[in-house]
Amino acid sequence: MASRCWRWWGWSAWPRTRPPPAGSTPSFRHHLSTQEKTPQICVVGSGPAGFYTAQHLLKQHPQAHVDIYEKQPVPFGLVRFGVAPDHPEVKNVINTFTQTAHSGRCAFWGNVEVGRDVTVPELREAYHAVVLSYGAEDHRALEIPGEELPGVCSARAFVGWYNGLPENRELEPDLSCDTAVILGQGNVALDVARILLTPPEHLERTDITKAALGVLRQSRVKTVWLVGRRGPLQVAFTIKVPRPRKRLTELLLRTATEKPGPEEAARRASASRAWGLRFFRSPQQVLPSPDGRRAAGVRLAVTRLEGVGEATRAVPTGDMEDLPCGLVLSSVGYKSRPVDPSVPFDSKLGVIPNVEGRVMDVPGLYCSGWVKRGPTGVIATTMTDSFLTGQMLLQDLKAGLLPSGPRPGYAAIQALLSSRGVRPVSFSDWEKLDAEEVARGQGTGKPREKLVDPQEMLRLLGH
Repeated sequence: MASRCWRWWGWSAWPRTRPPPAGSTPSFRHHLSTQEKTPQICVVGSGPAGFYTAQHLLKQHPQAHVDIYEKQPVPFGLVRFGVAPDHPEVKNVINTFTQTAHSGRCAFWGNVEVGRDVTVPELREAYHAVVLSYGAEDHRALEIPGEELPGVCSARAFVGWYNGLPENRELEPDLSCDTAVILGQGNVALDVARILLTPPEHLERTDITKAALGVLRQSRVKTVWLVGRRGPLQVAFTIKVPRPRKRLTELLLRTATEKPGPEEAARRASASRAWGLRFFRSPQQVLPSPDGRRAAGVRLAVTRLEGVGEATRAVPTGDMEDLPCGLVLSSVGYKSRPVDPSVPFDSKLGVIPNVEGRVMDVPGLYCSGWVKRGPTGVIATTMTDSFLTGQMLLQDLKAGLLPSGPRPGYAAIQALLSSRGVRPVSFSDWEKLDAEEVARGQGTGKPREKLVDPQEMLRLLGH
């Protein structure tokens, strides 16, 4: 049986509106306008940002109706497609989101791609307010020579592959090499390193896809390096303890400087797999194999830090170093895409320009989550951020800043989708797919066997 132990190799807007005078703002219950009675609100994206926004709106406004639109036929976004299979406890938020979806004032409509099947102006016409919470579905490019070589892929695509994201199901990473290099030192980089090095028998009872498990069983990867431009004090990954940065620094220093005892030394020496952090290294080029057909290494510039505090940056020293490997995974960040030409978008920052969630210069349009603030933080950060957007929307509703008069909501969108041949997937449809996944997993002792082909999902639902 493969050893679980790993050897550690050390380091070589839309402007704010002035509120009405105190006491003049009508309460939700006493405001008589139609949109106050039953505001129709639409949320685009069913990951944590979308569901937390919906949750806040439903809880704080007793008549609000919220429709959640999702590109995939299945809900939950990065909780389903981003959280590592060996961290099932993080996925428990799905229970909370399911409660929200079961509300009589909430509806989920999957298999609807906003920007393709229906436009944002069409949504704005049908609803009193629209919240864009569709996350960051792209990755930041390295922008170095050799990035296009076979053997190089984004950590985002790799995560999508082992987690069953339909668009990544045919990735087929080549794990026949001895060494993998991950460029980046955030939580995603750590997840990828852990999945590459964990003996497959330890993943057999997780919700990792059948295809990914099969490839990992054949993997020959023994060593994984995580490369970062800056030093140990600037690493992007986090730990679940109070005072995390101090604790993280202590852990790194202790591991690097303490001499292991005889037992630990023996364990490390006998470990079949190893990983390490390479600090002060910036990728310059992916090196090709002699025949030029695939990646064979990474050329790194040695860096040093300049500046203090937030202004600290890595600058090259002039020295170079080549790190041989057969697999390169770039993990330098996720990036949002523009959803619709009518929505302002800052392509440099990869966010929708906004002030506290109000989209700049577009009254009635809001955003929450990563598309609002950039791809940083954990699920709890997104929760706080989404509640704030919900709060701003309700403030504007109360102040009479949103369209008055009734809005048709889903009835209008359903007619449009029907005329375009789009069949939405409801939450009860999802629950049928969920039951099918759980049933498929039971035979092999897994919590579920994820469906990865949207066409198969729609066939199972009779669409």
